[in-house]
Amino acid sequence: MFLEINNVSKTFSTEEKQFTVFSDIQLTIKENQFVSILGPSGCGKSTLLSMVAGLEAATTGNITLQGKEIKEPGPDRGMVFQQPALFPWLNVRDNITFPLKGKIPQEEANKRADHFLKMVQLSRFKENYIFELSGGMQQRVAIARALAMDPKILLMDEPFGALDEQTRHIMHDELMKIWQETQKTILFVTHSIHEAIKLSDRIVVMGTRPGRVIADISVEIPRPRKRDDLKAIELENDIMRLLEGEINKVLKEELANEVEHSH
Repeated sequence: MFLEINNVSKTFSTEEKQFTVFSDIQLTIKENQFVSILGPSGCGKSTLLSMVAGLEAATTGNITLQGKEIKEPGPDRGMVFQQPALFPWLNVRDNITFPLKGKIPQEEANKRADHFLKMVQLSRFKENYIFELSGGMQQRVAIARALAMDPKILLMDEPFGALDEQTRHIMHDELMKIWQETQKTILFVTHSIHEAIKLSDRIVVMGTRPGRVIADISVEIPRPRKRDDLKAIELENDIMRLLEGEINKVLKEELANEVEHSH
């Protein structure tokens, strides 16, 4: 298998108590697959993605990419965050070539940057500074930078979460084109059921408290997918029902905590 998450759990410890984010997560992801991880806040989606990125260590279990255990960040994994972590003092093209410095000749890095800028339709902005770009454009720069490193897998943590509806819609179509062109494996974290259905081959639904996988769904709807497609609507309703129980559980716990603390 391409990416294997083997019985992974994550526990944070403070002096007073231990908090288990999730336990026994077991997932395998195939090459070139577009997989979304969907679930309510606090179920550990972003923590799991950080572990695949090598930014967080598992408490138990392990994660392997093409048979090699992940212990730290590496160039085989490209990460795109919700807020594009770009350097304001560099122009667009230099932001993309920055991670390549010293790894490949500058000329080649520039060529690679230009190739991906064209792919994300930002060629004419390559000399611009980051503050001159809209949020959606900045996120495209972040995607181009991750792709320029030629990772084996692209990890995306709610990359369109901060964008308005219109821009997000455009970005979905862009990302689909990029994925079809580059054939990259994508692991995509989202809160949005609609986004997951529109983009993914497969949706992993996580429950909360404790975080765990409650469903693993293959999306058998031909692309490009429209929101009013009957199959998409049906799937959205099914997932919504799955998640409702999880969200109610969180609300109940939070209300109980509030009552406890008010006494």
